[in-house]
Amino acid sequence: MNIRHTLWALLAMGTATQAQTAFPDHFVGEAGGMLVGAQPMVQGTSGTVTALPYVYGDWGRFYARVDTLGVKTLPMGGGHLELATRVSTEGFKAHKTDFATAGDRSAPVPVGLGTFQRTAVGGVFAYVFHDTTSGGQLLELTWAGRMALGRATLHPQLGLERRSAAYVQHLYGVSAAQSSSGLPTYQAGASTVPVLSLHASVPLQGPWALQLQTRYRAWDSAVRNSPLVDRVGQLSGYAALTYSWN
Repeated sequence: MNIRHTLWALLAMGTATQAQTAFPDHFVGEAGGMLVGAQPMVQGTSGTVTALPYVYGDWGRFYARVDTLGVKTLPMGGGHLELATRVSTEGFKAHKTDFATAGDRSAPVPVGLGTFQRTAVGGVFAYVFHDTTSGGQLLELTWAGRMALGRATLHPQLGLERRSAAYVQHLYGVSAAQSSSGLPTYQAGASTVPVLSLHASVPLQGPWALQLQTRYRAWDSAVRNSPLVDRVGQLSGYAALTYSWN
């Protein structure tokens, strides 16, 4: 059975179990607009701030978690087995860097399976993605806690990403054809990346709220040693104004 048949089979089984699971028949969650920013990774590029929609919620079996979209299929533990895809802003245009010969790097398009599990000690997110752009893989495991601070709710998160060599090479490797006098070839290996983030939800008036998140990735040598990169880590984050539906 190929991956397409597997995905359709999971969707069919998820539909069959929908009647046994309390999925909302309308959108439940928060939606609004956000400003997203990240430190530049490649030499010569500058940090950017981009306006994007913000959605975190469920509608039937479908869900959105800011940069992760998917559909819930089979019940599993304290959650569901999910078909998921990730919206990535990684990638760059070579003419905007110090290395014109490096070639453009399109953003990854990860698709795969995952789950969100509710536990007594917090939420656990686990994903296994195949990147349709590079042919590489991305594995993620994240714990998310919850605590109150005045009127605000804080969600500290600790995670680990495992990026295959093909995934890293697509973004930060340098082939012989892309090299130049100032840009040596570089064959990237697989990368294991610890991730630390903090999300704060601050209620405003009525159903309105402010969503704030900051995230730090500590790159290992597979990324740091690339001649394209001049950072040991990357700080990113967003600020969103949202409206809540229950």
